[in-house]
Amino acid sequence: MSEVKIIGANVPNVPWQDRPSDDKGRLPVWRYKENPIIGRNPAEGVARIFNSAVIPYEGKFIGVFRGEQTNGIPYIYLGRSEDGIHWEYEKEKIPFKDEDGNDFMPRYAYDPRLVKVEDTYYIIWCQDFYGAAIGVAKTQDFKTFTRIENPFLPFNRNAVLFPRKINGKFMMLSRPSDSGHTPFGDIFLSESPDMEYWGKHRHVMGKSGKWWENLKIGGGAAPIETTEGWLLFYHGVTGTCSGYVYSIGGAILDIDNPSVVKYRCETFLLTPEEWYEERGFVPNVTFPCATIHDAKSGKIAIYYGSADTYVGLAFTEINEVVTYIKEHSVVTGEDTEIGKR
Repeated sequence: MSEVKIIGANVPNVPWQDRPSDDKGRLPVWRYKENPIIGRNPAEGVARIFNSAVIPYEGKFIGVFRGEQTNGIPYIYLGRSEDGIHWEYEKEKIPFKDEDGNDFMPRYAYDPRLVKVEDTYYIIWCQDFYGAAIGVAKTQDFKTFTRIENPFLPFNRNAVLFPRKINGKFMMLSRPSDSGHTPFGDIFLSESPDMEYWGKHRHVMGKSGKWWENLKIGGGAAPIETTEGWLLFYHGVTGTCSGYVYSIGGAILDIDNPSVVKYRCETFLLTPEEWYEERGFVPNVTFPCATIHDAKSGKIAIYYGSADTYVGLAFTEINEVVTYIKEHSVVTGEDTEIGKR
């Protein structure tokens, strides 16, 4: 089997910890032994940080964090780190403005993603727009943050941009839903020439008959460009008599037409097993939101929310995870077609 390469930047200081000697390698993803990297009451006025996204920036790391305030309302806070593990947060929530420079704060904002496309960083989050919908803002310096047009009508969640244009167009994954918490469970792809007008919506993949993702799925970290295709870490959800269980899955999308699924792992890559994943404000959650990856070494650090209370860190290596996904791949006709009916 030929070696798989990450297409992207070198990040020599990517957070990393070798697989523990007592880990038998059952799955290609292993946890940071010092998890969780963000605990309870991490900043003044913030009870919990989880489901947050980070990115390399000027040789260090910067992140957008879902901060559950002590009044229960979630907003997005900015954080900085020397090593991608230990974080300091700005006291005030991110000050979003409109294009005229006026204050333009969402009523609430949660589950942010952070993706760089060309010379601009985009923050994507879930908010209220007469129902659950997607909010977007842009920045080039992490000092000023300009909100731009909402990409979709309500109801929608779990939106994440691809880190480069494809065929000259911005691409975004999302999961349409209703006003509740669950019913629509599939991932869709939309494209835009300008980050304002979105169309050519395509079905990517849906929930499956596998136990761990039989209720719904949703986008996670921004797709990673590789020589095999776009590597996607996503979340899959099942229902139990004690509530939902969120696991992390993996798929590989076609590099030029990412509505086509080339490979889709039938097993989860990570599922709640540790105390900080099983016990918290919402138990039994592992929810991927970001990766930091180094093209030279193939190392990948996965940031994931744990039990809606903590942030966990896990690791994998590009050859190992792609090989595992391909060896355990099960795809359907709906996965492999272009998603247009």
